[in-house]
Amino acid sequence: MSESAPTREVARRVFADEFNDATFTFKESDDERAPLYSLLPTGEKANRVFLVGTLTETEDVGEDSEYWRGRVVDPTGTFFVYAGQYQPDAASALRELDTPAYVAIVGKPRTYETEDGTINVSVRPESITEVGTATRDRWVVETAERTLERIGTFDEEGNEYARRVEEEYDLPLRRYKRAAIDALESLDETADEEEETAEVA
Repeated sequence: MSESAPTREVARRVFADEFNDATFTFKESDDERAPLYSLLPTGEKANRVFLVGTLTETEDVGEDSEYWRGRVVDPTGTFFVYAGQYQPDAASALRELDTPAYVAIVGKPRTYETEDGTINVSVRPESITEVGTATRDRWVVETAERTLERIGTFDEEGNEYARRVEEEYDLPLRRYKRAAIDALESLDETADEEEETAEVA
């Protein structure tokens, strides 16, 4: 592989609560093709993200051509995904999927500043795949682990992205720790409810 060939960035697992706070974006070189990163508040850069949640609604919000918006809910909040003519596979998935459905999405973070200066964060999906409960549950566990790992190394010397977080954001880390723990606990509650339902049946 040649030196100049771009390598695909690792897709970071991140909960909606943290993702929606990742309003600061940056490039690490002046090359116009350099990847654009979102700065995650737990001290990591993300050019791509991997999320799994419940697709609760889809809507074609395009005016001249199809432009699909999907709401995807995880235990901590809501992701918004947008796909149009440049993401044909993802757009057709949003068009054809029945809601609610568990979906796994790999995509790129996008920020958009509204007229009042609010920065909204969304996902431009590369792929959207319907998945089962086991995949969703595993994603919650692994995302909680990754979140807690990022928080655990936040204060380490040499963690340049954590230092950048301190410059760009004023957000308490304990909030994301709490969200990760709550997400894990929500799985236990769901499992208990399913067991009770099975016993009644």
